[in-house]
Amino acid sequence: MDTKELLKKVRKIEIKTRRLSDHIFSGEYHTSFKGRGMTFSEVRQYQYGDDIRAIDWNVTAKYNEAHVKVFEEERELTMMLMVDISGSASFGSKNQFKEDIVTEIAATMAFSATQNNDKIGLILFSDQIELYIPPKKGKSHVLRIIRELIEFKPKSNKTDVSQALKFLSGTQKKKAIVFLISDFITDEYEHTLKIASKKHDITGIRVYDLREEKIPNLGMVPMLDAESGQVQLVNTGSKQVRLDYEKYYHEKVNYFKETFSKCGAGAVNTRVDESYVTKLLGYFKSR
Repeated sequence: MDTKELLKKVRKIEIKTRRLSDHIFSGEYHTSFKGRGMTFSEVRQYQYGDDIRAIDWNVTAKYNEAHVKVFEEERELTMMLMVDISGSASFGSKNQFKEDIVTEIAATMAFSATQNNDKIGLILFSDQIELYIPPKKGKSHVLRIIRELIEFKPKSNKTDVSQALKFLSGTQKKKAIVFLISDFITDEYEHTLKIASKKHDITGIRVYDLREEKIPNLGMVPMLDAESGQVQLVNTGSKQVRLDYEKYYHEKVNYFKETFSKCGAGAVNTRVDESYVTKLLGYFKSR
């Protein structure tokens, strides 16, 4: 992709996702993810309806008139976007690839964090850490993150969520809001998720395609495994082959749901042809 085309694509995603974050997500995001605590802001005169527990008795005695302490939320947070860029992210039907939806979701979350003056960092992973961008503030930083999401080419096509979570725990010493975005067609990450969830506020966002759930009966078909890169003939005419695939797929989906629930982490499921906006807003409101 040449520079002109890349910038055009970045701009297109910025316009769409910024509008979403400005009008929809930033308020919900702010409400859902609280700051570290409350810090003293000022003292002002008591007004009807103020909590009497907030009265500053020293100032009240000095001026012979009731005054209250005003506190503000200590807001600054760090958001980490952890994005699976393995081979299966390139799957898509109905003219919509999973990686495109993943990029839009990540960009929307990043702009929502920027609206709230929070830092944003990025971890792109496969079965290894492909790219790490440390948390920073600002629009130019968010645009760099979007560029990497569009343009970055992974060295590996495989997936290892556990490896990514270990890296998160090793690099982020303070509590962060973490959005882990993947299709989660993998397992064996319960132990590392449990450890990471004790320190961080983690939400798994599973992005999937309807066509992944079942194999249609098309007879003998050469199929490419996007993660291993191997092509093999599969007899889709065999009912057992189709049942085995469905079983494998649903095992991974159930592992995702059960593991995130068990570890006290949030979970969102969104299909590429559904509105991720509706899914995320529903999730934020339920927190």
